[in-house]
Amino acid sequence: MSLALLKSRALAGMQAPEVIVEVHLANGLPAFTLVGLPDMEVREARDRVRAALQTSQFEFPQRRITVNLAPADLPKEGGCFDLPIALGILAASGQIPAEALAGYEFAGELSLTGELRPVRGALALARQAAGSGRRLILPTANAAEAALVDGLVLLPAASLLDVAAHLCGHTPLAPYAGAPLLAEVSYPDLADVKGQAPARRALEVAAAGRHSLLLFGPPGTGKSMLAQRLPGLLPPMDDVEALESAAIQSVDGSFRPERWRQRPWRSPHHGASVAAIVGGGSTPRPGEISLAHQGVLFLDELPEFDRRVLEALREPLENGHITVSRAARRADFPARFQLVAAMNPCPCGYLGHPDGRCRCTPDQVARYRGKLSGPLLDRIDLLLEVPALPAADLQAAPAGEPTAAVRERVATARAVQQARQGKANADLGGAEVDRWCRPDAAGVNLLQTAIARLGLSARGYHRILRVARTIADLAGRPDVGAAHVAEAVQSRRGLPGTV
Repeated sequence: MSLALLKSRALAGMQAPEVIVEVHLANGLPAFTLVGLPDMEVREARDRVRAALQTSQFEFPQRRITVNLAPADLPKEGGCFDLPIALGILAASGQIPAEALAGYEFAGELSLTGELRPVRGALALARQAAGSGRRLILPTANAAEAALVDGLVLLPAASLLDVAAHLCGHTPLAPYAGAPLLAEVSYPDLADVKGQAPARRALEVAAAGRHSLLLFGPPGTGKSMLAQRLPGLLPPMDDVEALESAAIQSVDGSFRPERWRQRPWRSPHHGASVAAIVGGGSTPRPGEISLAHQGVLFLDELPEFDRRVLEALREPLENGHITVSRAARRADFPARFQLVAAMNPCPCGYLGHPDGRCRCTPDQVARYRGKLSGPLLDRIDLLLEVPALPAADLQAAPAGEPTAAVRERVATARAVQQARQGKANADLGGAEVDRWCRPDAAGVNLLQTAIARLGLSARGYHRILRVARTIADLAGRPDVGAAHVAEAVQSRRGLPGTV
């Protein structure tokens, strides 16, 4: 038979649409043609496949070989088509039975020796393959990652020879039966932080309601140290959250089994481009906001980021997803991250420092803070000053609560929110805020005063109510009281000139 058909999958954002690999051998001068909108990585498969077949002691047909990756309008990228192309050539030339290819999907990059190397996006491929009812053959190095998907018969292979022997019925591949991933999750301990009781409280509130947080203060006051401890305060990820987070990292090629169920922590440099932060490229890839899905995105030195980068954060902060559109392609990525940012109060960083070393003019301070637009600051729930610590506090031993104790209170508050409204307080919509976050009479009076004096926008008003609801949840109170509203209002008055 001179024609062989196999099933594989391409990556298109978070999806893995089915690809039919068609291999045809015809008479004529020897040639190897690859069609179906392949990119350069896929085109290079011709040389890898030829070398792998020859070093594996198979015969490479000296005929006109045409490989079509259908559908033709779907861009193909990566090395995952090496294995199905090589098997298609073997089946079309009669070296393995073509009928044995039915009921399988194949993915794997070939080395020149015929060994199978891991591919990017194995988890996304496995999620889609599980719904097809077919068995998936892929490199052994991807097995632990793909095995996270339930309902999939997974057959890991180490080389092209192993796959050929399985299809010929000589040495069947054993289904993956590795132990489930039980990686130990460890985070920096909050007990290491000296002093800064208001900042510790803000971290607890942010973790309990999934609120965004901006820390500002002089250099060396512990802003980054505090932010690094936020992932450890968040509740453990459930199966759905862990799988979503792992799938995005798999598409990016950065998933590591040892980080399974660990909250993502992303801290890009302030020189990062818009595409690096929100995602992009000629073939759309997830950006930092998507890689931080179900975790924390930390932006240090916030005003030093390009203004276009900061403005691009506004929509995903509200919606929890990002759509990357290009001329020929469009991809949707989840981006439900928790933003934590840090900045100095002025260009030199020492405005308000006790020793009075700041020499910045009011115009310089205004320009520096003006890099942060009002609409962006309006989307941040908590704004908190982190002042310089007195010498006595620096020399004293840490006396704060450890991460584990705070995480228990956070988990209890999150459980209350899930039982009441099915989501974290930060994700409540306008109608849900009116239903679940309405304060008592004293709280309403205080809130009216705050609106009049601070000039709160509608978004700022709702954010104060969400934060107040979280504070009440931490206190175990069913109603939002005046004390909860007062603390929430105070948490949005940290940066002078903002509300």
